[in-house]
Amino acid sequence: MQSSENLWRLKKPFILASASVQRRALLEKARLFPSEIVSADIDESLKSKETPREYVRRISLEKARHVSALRPGVCVVAADTVLAVGRRIIRKARDESDAREKMKLLSGRRHRVITGLCVIAPDGREISKVVTSIVVLKKFDPIDIDILMASHEWENVAGYRIEGVLSAFVKQIIGSYTNIVGLPIYETSNILRSVLG
Repeated sequence: MQSSENLWRLKKPFILASASVQRRALLEKARLFPSEIVSADIDESLKSKETPREYVRRISLEKARHVSALRPGVCVVAADTVLAVGRRIIRKARDESDAREKMKLLSGRRHRVITGLCVIAPDGREISKVVTSIVVLKKFDPIDIDILMASHEWENVAGYRIEGVLSAFVKQIIGSYTNIVGLPIYETSNILRSVLG
């Protein structure tokens, strides 16, 4: 059933190296069905002087290589997404207090959402891309932040879920919307069709 639903007629399966519900949903909406989900357990610490672009490129590559070593010969798709204000990376909030501070930092500001995408083809080729989108949020008042906190959509994500309550506060998006959700589908589908089609 899965292969008949695959709009792109991919000739070989691929593994999604991520436990992200959002990434899997984005793929499936585009009729790209991973044969398996394998979460990559790697050290995601930021290196000294590493820029946000360098960071997501490195982490997505390490995730892909980690899973490829577990499933040799199978195509692997991996990604890592961060929010960046200048060179500062916005990490997952530790708790509600930390999430409030992050929302105050993003309030009324233009910031970048950067995803590193890495696909390892069945023959071992590594294809890596970095996709950047720009998001402008309204200036939050205290009630806005209370609403965002009450939604709990800040939990277990780097910054926010743009597809949730926060969508009511987005003034402008420049670039890929799916990239902001967590996986740039245009780039991902093009790569998958080139290596598996």
